[in-house]
Order: sequence, then C-alpha cells, then structure tokens
Amino acid sequence: MSTRALRVLLISHYYPPHVGGIENVVRREAEGLSARGVDVTVVTSAHRPSVSVEHGVRVVRVAAWNGTERKAGVPFPVFSPALVSVALRWARHADAVHIHDCLYLSSWAGGLAAKLTRTPYVLTQHVAVVDHPSGLVRAVQRAVYGVAGRALLRGSRAVFTLNATVAGFVRRYGAREERAHHLANGVDTEAFRPAASAAERARARERFGLPADRVLVLFVGRLVPKKGYDLLLAAHTPDAGYDLVFSGGGDTEALAGRPGVHHLGALAPEAVAEAYRACDVFALPSTAEGFPLTVQEAMASGLPVVTTDDPGYAPYDLDRGQVSLLPRETSVLAAELRALAADPERRARMGAYSRAYAEKAFAWDDHVQTLLAHYRGGRR
Repeated sequence: MSTRALRVLLISHYYPPHVGGIENVVRREAEGLSARGVDVTVVTSAHRPSVSVEHGVRVVRVAAWNGTERKAGVPFPVFSPALVSVALRWARHADAVHIHDCLYLSSWAGGLAAKLTRTPYVLTQHVAVVDHPSGLVRAVQRAVYGVAGRALLRGSRAVFTLNATVAGFVRRYGAREERAHHLANGVDTEAFRPAASAAERARARERFGLPADRVLVLFVGRLVPKKGYDLLLAAHTPDAGYDLVFSGGGDTEALAGRPGVHHLGALAPEAVAEAYRACDVFALPSTAEGFPLTVQEAMASGLPVVTTDDPGYAPYDLDRGQVSLLPRETSVLAAELRALAADPERRARMGAYSRAYAEKAFAWDDHVQTLLAHYRGGRR
C-alpha cells in the first residue's frame, strides 16, 4: 500500500481549539500525516456537531457535554449517542484506526468500530491512573481501565507510551509485551524556540503585562493538584527573587491577590510558545506524568527545567546536572528555585542543554514515520 493511498482515523476526546497536551499531540500527528499524503480523519468532541477541513485534516466533531471538566476539573466529555455511528462510518473508510488513551467514551467507540469493521487499530496511552484527590475518581479510573481499557489494550496492534511509568501500566492492564513500544512525542522546535534577543523577550513580557526586571518562573498546565501548582505557590515568598507566571485554567482563585504571582489564563499554542520565550525558568512539580509535553516544549524553548523526579524519565537518559529532577517537597522546590533565580550563568547552561536535547530527541518527523510503519499492512 502506498503512503498516498493510506487512510487513517484518529480518535481523541479533545482536539484544538480545546487547550491541552493530548489534543496538541493529536493535531501534530494528524497534520504531519496529512503532509505526507495520508487521508486523515479525526473524530473528536465539541459543543455542536460539525465537519471541517483544517490544515488538510478532516475533523469530525460529535456533540458532547463537557460539564465534568468545567465543574470538577475532570476532562471527560460525555458524547451524544451519535458517536458510535460516526465512529463506524469513518472506521469503514480507514485502513487503520489510532485511538488516543483508553479511558474515554470516544476511545471505546473507536475500539468497537474497529472491531466491527475489522480495521486494525493502534493505541497511544498518555497517562496511567491519575492520583486525583477524590477517591471516587481514582476508583472509577481503575474500574474503567480494568474492563474497557484492558480490552482495548489487548486488541491493539501496537501500544505506544512515552515514559516508563505508563509502559509498566499498560503491561499490567493487558498490553502484549511484543506490541508495547516507547514513542516520544515530538515538538515543533521552530514554534517552540528560545527568544532570539533580549529585545524579543522584552516584547513578549510587555505583551503579557509581565515585569521587565524580574526572574520569571513559568508553569503551564491545568491548575489542579496533580500538576503541582499548589506546591509552587507554597514554595514562593515575596523575597524569593523571582515571580511566578501561570498559564492554564482551573483553580484561578488560588492565584488571586498574591504578590509576585501572574496569571495569563488558558492560552492557544502560539501564545504559549511566546510565554516560554518571556520567562527564565520552567517549573512543573506534577505527579504521575513522566515526561509531559509541556516539559518538552520548555526544553525546546531553551528554558531550565525544574520538575518531579519521576521514574518515567528513565528511557530519556537526561543529564541530571542540567535538568532539576526533584522530590515533590515544598522546601526542596523552594531552595532550587531560589538558587536558579540567583544564578544566571547556571540558567544559561541548563537552557542551552534543554534546547540541544530537544533538537536531537523530539523530532516530529521521526514520530510520524514510526506511526506510518505501524499503520501499514491493511485490514486483517
């Protein structure tokens, strides 16, 4: 089968303009495949149903209620019953189905459609069980992964993971050893790049209303406990030598009225790239995420990175002298951020390492070529 003739269906619970890491990965995969002549369809959620062509990608949006995210910070769209028929229609059209994560209604519909139409499918599992503060949410996750998730993982032609933690998780929940593969997400190193000059950084700060004369520590992500925004707030004091900058939605009330704390809101990817260029350090003391996309973006943007020492980083062989991998302890985090704020030469060394590593390890072209190798082969 030629690449030009290949037809691929991507299934994702969210897709831009919804803001988040998974949807950005799916968009880059879809556009990268389309640029190589693949006929790409994405089935995803939206407030209202629609079909459009965006950057060469057919995007089919199925009506869904997103109240769980708005009210409880749980990103779980509840689709209309039309989801199953839509998934069946486009699975019949496809030579391969690519499901993103196995927790969502869209994933289950995609797996069912692939089975009924005898279309091979692959699956990318982005996370393991999220350590949510609600015991009910944790229990529901385990129940879903133990039933629907296990079936999807066992039936997949290939299961892709981006860190060691999730690799162990998918094997425990049924992925066949020989079908599990490490696949790092790519990063657009042209969009996510260091500021070309001090003047460009100053313009970025002016755009966001940020102080021109302070060391700025950036956090990008939803303001939920899993991401560790609360640890950053606890570690920060007015005399710490740096300001905190937050980009993301969620518990915005926690940021209000705090001196030296700035909130940019939820930003589109292009604006997030500029926010990286406006800042001096990236910090993400999250839990159970391994190597999240925001860390990759920060590295591509030439920022020193301070994040949680997660076992998921093991496959990446990072230089721990150039990337701060720390325990999730407020005192340790506070000491490291103070030290970085006071040491511009160390920040420069770490930032240069970040950029060089990203250029070498996070190529989207390699990512897409790996996907194509697994998609080819036709129907069973």
